Amino acid sequence: MSAGRYSEAETRYNKLVLLEPSVAEVHATLGVIYFQQGKFEPSANELHRALKLRPNIPKADGLLAMCLSELGRFSEALPGLEKSFRQSTDLPIKRMSGLQLERAYSALNLDRKAVEVALDLEQSFGEDPEVLYNNERIFGNYAYLTVQKLNQAAPRSIWSHQAAAEAQESQGNYVAAIEEYRSVLGMAPGRLGVHYRLGRTFLSRWRITNSPADLESARSEFALEVQADPTNANAEYELGEIARKAAHLEEAQTFFEDAIRTHPQFTEAQLGLASVFAAQGKWQEATPHLERAVALRPDDEVAWYRLSQAYRAAGNTEAQKTALATFQRLHAEVASARDHAPQEVTQQSLDLSIPDGASR
Repeated sequence: MSAGRYSEAETRYNKLVLLEPSVAEVHATLGVIYFQQGKFEPSANELHRALKLRPNIPKADGLLAMCLSELGRFSEALPGLEKSFRQSTDLPIKRMSGLQLERAYSALNLDRKAVEVALDLEQSFGEDPEVLYNNERIFGNYAYLTVQKLNQAAPRSIWSHQAAAEAQESQGNYVAAIEEYRSVLGMAPGRLGVHYRLGRTFLSRWRITNSPADLESARSEFALEVQADPTNANAEYELGEIARKAAHLEEAQTFFEDAIRTHPQFTEAQLGLASVFAAQGKWQEATPHLERAVALRPDDEVAWYRLSQAYRAAGNTEAQKTALATFQRLHAEVASARDHAPQEVTQQSLDLSIPDGASR
């Protein structure tokens, strides 16, 4: 059994059951062997026998509940799964019972409880790919059901149109998203945040079409958002980023400074402003913003790379080496996750067009 030769172990434990039919641990171990082979019906039978002989045998009730869940007997499985997940101190058992509990709740249409378990699992096993995959399905299903309820309760409401717009935007259906956002503004012209979302939608489409009209539409929508809500730092930042990439550096500086004034912990705005200074060779002015950025987000490779340039320009060799080494470590570790994670604003990226600090 320890070597993973479960078929051989099954044969031997079946002989042992015939010799010692009243020993609970023998039935429980045979139940484990069956479970490891995916033989859930005989596993459940052996675990039932073990618990009948000794009701408090460790972990048997939780494993039995997992068998019942695998067999689709979710109502029977539920009490054991709940107990195992809530009370077990064995992390692998807690993880397995949690995943099965999500499955059971979903099958029984107890969607809110499934979400609660998913949140608990994420807190304990936040880096586990299987947990993350199952949680994505749980959260996605719950969001879908919630939108369905919204559409049934108020199909022509502003909330329904905005939910539809955000769903279309997230799926890359930009024409439909723009139409829905326009519907929201038609119903509530002064609704805050909608011009910003429209701007983000046009910006996303521009990255595909490279159309100057889409970029100008994005800029116009961000400007309308700032006009309606001068405290919207995200819109200020996007205007700054558009201006920076167009080499309108003074204009970009103003937008970035306004965003930071509203939201001092806005890392991307700190990096954007530093990039404006760096593009002009003003590394001394850029450095405090880069140092602030790495303090706010220590795992940001872009911030560390640009900070290494700033230290190099200042002749601070030791600090430059440290910053560059940190960048090189992070570049391999976080680049992929950074590229694929959904973002609320346009992220700064490694920009080799910024003059190297050594040349200044």
